[in-house]
Amino acid sequence: MHVPDTVTIRFSSGTLILDGSPEHISGLSQWCSYDERIGGYRAQAMHYAAIVTRLHRAGIPYEDAARAFEPLTLQLQTDLQPREYQRDAIAAWRREQRRGIVVLPTGSGKSFLALMAIAHTLRPTLVVVPTIDLMQQWASQLERGFGCPVGMLGGGSRDVQDVTVSTYDSAAALMEFIGNRFGLLIVDECHHLPGPTNRHVATMSIAPFRLGLTATPERDDGGEGLLFELLGDISYRRDIDELEGKVLAPYRTERLELDLEPDERAEYDRYREVYVSFVRQQRVDFSGPNAWGQFMGLCARHPQGRAAFEAYLAQKRIARSGRAKFRALWRLFRKHAGERVIVFTADNDTAYEIGRRFFLPVLTHHTKAAERKEFLDRFREGLYPILVTSKVLNEGIDVPEASVGIVVSGSGSTREHVQRLGRILRPARGKEARLYELVSMGTSESYVSERRRQHRAYQRPHPMSRQR
Repeated sequence: MHVPDTVTIRFSSGTLILDGSPEHISGLSQWCSYDERIGGYRAQAMHYAAIVTRLHRAGIPYEDAARAFEPLTLQLQTDLQPREYQRDAIAAWRREQRRGIVVLPTGSGKSFLALMAIAHTLRPTLVVVPTIDLMQQWASQLERGFGCPVGMLGGGSRDVQDVTVSTYDSAAALMEFIGNRFGLLIVDECHHLPGPTNRHVATMSIAPFRLGLTATPERDDGGEGLLFELLGDISYRRDIDELEGKVLAPYRTERLELDLEPDERAEYDRYREVYVSFVRQQRVDFSGPNAWGQFMGLCARHPQGRAAFEAYLAQKRIARSGRAKFRALWRLFRKHAGERVIVFTADNDTAYEIGRRFFLPVLTHHTKAAERKEFLDRFREGLYPILVTSKVLNEGIDVPEASVGIVVSGSGSTREHVQRLGRILRPARGKEARLYELVSMGTSESYVSERRRQHRAYQRPHPMSRQR
């Protein structure tokens, strides 16, 4: 009886190399192709599980020289009991062969869910996170949860352990060397994964088991399809409104519609006309996929481009920081005296201006790590009742409990708006969270506000809108 040749699978520089007869490898053609440079077949590392499964089912002997991990002996050391939705999420993920994305709001225990996934899978695990702050938070929680050393990649650390936490940047840079070291890949804030560099974290990993965690999987560029290809489909989802009043605090949203003052209106209209006229003359279609790149290219090349771009920036600045917004802020600060308040802006200049006017601490990407920790600690203790931030607190930092959020300005991103709401929803006895949105009426902010509110968290019976 003829014994089929063995197919050998190796991991090399972030890809799989397959050696064997073309007859046996022909059944793997959807994942691998012949590479003349190596005289053999090559496949993306992410297809490791599919290739091994196909060989096994076809009865073709194979030598697995790619995998550099073995099962772990770990036990979750905690008295915390999973909530019903967390048990349901893990069960749904396991039914999908332990591949997929779990969508849960900020503050609903996604990190504890990850610990449950590690305990169920018992394979060396790489957890990938967006920031150094989150890396340190995850490492501490994993060490407490399993009582084992936890490696870190990022922020000057380059320590690989059976359980390791890495920033996206460090993982993408190192996956060609460590992509075969882990059987479980957990990607926090996984909506970032489809980015041109970030995606290498998943494509260069052989991890057969994958868990994506996010509150908002939707992407403005429509990259969800690639996200599902890299990690698996959404296996479980609960949105903010479904957990409101149970796991998350009940909340109300209120949009304050503010008028520009006469001199601001005149200046805004003047700059707006310059910008809009240029866009129309050059026939820029902002509904197109590369409209912003087209606009920027025209601004760089066209004689009137510089004036058009400066007008664009000026009209946005006026809308974002009209005097009525500062008066509204003062009224809200007085109304919610004694509560912890987070003020969100779209840009650093507005954040720093609010800080100067009201003598408030301001967090931006320029804030040093030690100073940021001090601000957050004092906010947690109540010594600083108000924090002002541009985009630093949207995600990636463990924010202390707050009950009021004020969006002075923001992008049209639904994800950003939902993330900001999630920052004030930690439950507390008797708490009702309030999110205010300040909008300069008769400006582009009205359209931006409508865009970012297209989420079920805002399509509720009691959101309010008031003219001021």
